[in-house]
Amino acid sequence: MLFYMASLSPKTPPVLSINSNSLYFHIKRLGCIFHYYPLMPITCNAKSQLKKSFPTARTTHFSTTSCEAILQNSRDSSTRKSKKKAIRESPEMILHVKLDQCSKNGDLTEALRLYYEARASNVQLNVYHYNVLLYLCSARNDVSGEDGVDYVNLEKGFEIFKQMSIDKVEPNEATFTNASRLAAAKKDPELAFSLIKKMKDNGIGPKLRSYGPALFGFCEKGMADKAYEVDSHMVDNEVLAEELELSALLKVSSKVGKEKKVYEMMHRLRATVRQVSEETAATLEDWFKSKKAAEVGVESWDVGKVKKGVVKGGGGWHGQGWLGKGNWRVVRTTMNETGVCQSCREKLVCIDIDPKETENFAKSLAKLASKKEAKTGFVQFQEWLQCHGPFDAVVDGANVGLANQRTFSFSQIKRVANQLRQISPSKKMPLVVLHQNRVAGGPAQHPNNKKLLESWKKAGALYATPVGSNDDWYWLYAAVSSKCLLVTNDEMRDHLFNLLGNSFFPRWKEKHQVRLKPSSDGISLHMPPPYSIVIQESEVGSWHIPTVTGDDLETPRQWVCATRKRDGMTIP
Repeated sequence: MLFYMASLSPKTPPVLSINSNSLYFHIKRLGCIFHYYPLMPITCNAKSQLKKSFPTARTTHFSTTSCEAILQNSRDSSTRKSKKKAIRESPEMILHVKLDQCSKNGDLTEALRLYYEARASNVQLNVYHYNVLLYLCSARNDVSGEDGVDYVNLEKGFEIFKQMSIDKVEPNEATFTNASRLAAAKKDPELAFSLIKKMKDNGIGPKLRSYGPALFGFCEKGMADKAYEVDSHMVDNEVLAEELELSALLKVSSKVGKEKKVYEMMHRLRATVRQVSEETAATLEDWFKSKKAAEVGVESWDVGKVKKGVVKGGGGWHGQGWLGKGNWRVVRTTMNETGVCQSCREKLVCIDIDPKETENFAKSLAKLASKKEAKTGFVQFQEWLQCHGPFDAVVDGANVGLANQRTFSFSQIKRVANQLRQISPSKKMPLVVLHQNRVAGGPAQHPNNKKLLESWKKAGALYATPVGSNDDWYWLYAAVSSKCLLVTNDEMRDHLFNLLGNSFFPRWKEKHQVRLKPSSDGISLHMPPPYSIVIQESEVGSWHIPTVTGDDLETPRQWVCATRKRDGMTIP
């Protein structure tokens, strides 16, 4: 009997090692294979003939189990595709996509039309659908009443929120936040706050954005005590207020004349924000110029207690309350290179960083880098650093090599490295961190650059990061673990550095980052300032508040200087 079988390889046709009684069963089960491969003649139970016909053929054994597995995989794949197609074409997903577009375009009218149409068609709405609708209803639009509130759409939003509960759709944080925004838009911060409390009762952790509608609503209405209640709720739930929230609390405290709360918010700004926005600076200036600010404070105080407070706080503030009495002199000013105020002549201090904080930060940085990078590569770097470090300075080679240059310059890195070596206490070469691609190709192939790179390698002053790695992790960790200077113009603001948080890292960067600036000789080193760029409260009660205006590199930073005036004299 002669049968035909699909060849899995035209060059080496397979041979079925089965008897004639079972061949028909396999052929029938393997119809899908026959469809895709050319037919080849084979003779059953005639091994000698097969060998003569196909001397180079290899025998392939097909069992019933393997055939069934192939067919089952094919059916599973087909089922998965069918399910995905069904999901894509389901009314719920079509509504999802259309509401997405409405959200992007801010098209509430179309979103509401889709909502009512879906309900009429008995489409099952989920939490995502409701959240988009609530968000659009809470957003302000051009069709508003005289007081700037679109009551019609707000009421529709509350109706949708109520319907969500009727439909027994489980809300999430975004649901309550959007509902809270509806309440705030309705100028009802009390309702907004009650929704936040309900969120907590439902086991949902509020986020910073959840509190905004209630907090800002109370602040706008001048309801300071209610705003403080929201703030206290945030603290209880470990939600950290940022500048926008602290500035609002500062403004309402100043407005109602609560000097202790103004003092508290200024110190929270000092600990959280460091440099303030122009809006916050204006609020602070308004406070210092107010009649209430002139009235608060003490004319005499315990100097020893104040000094003790300064030491306990690490310098730059004492926390003993308003010192002095009388009108304030409030001006915008700058600091000279040594940190002396160009208005009142008071010298700012450099606030120390606890060595333990640096050590803990280095550990957390290494842990984070190991997750983001190939673990073996970063561990090897740590081991290399143990052998060759610590260093007095670390150079971000890629950044320095391109600073004010059209093409990568090894000679510029060399000049910077030599300058750092001259000012180094140990006269040790700084560590230059470069990506492997930088040291293996391009300008690196020039004889002079090859010689330079070789000299750095021999001195243990060059580390080439592996292919596929992010060299930012390497030079940052090297600088932090060595407790040394870091030379780079990278502002370190992207997502990678955001992972490091906004508490310790900005303070560390301020005290360790050396930046490059153009000079007659090409570039020069701009060393870290000998004072801390943070809100400072002096031992005699004056205040210096840095703003975000200016960077001290090309433009001097603007500071608010607030000092007491008494009998024509300024303190200090």
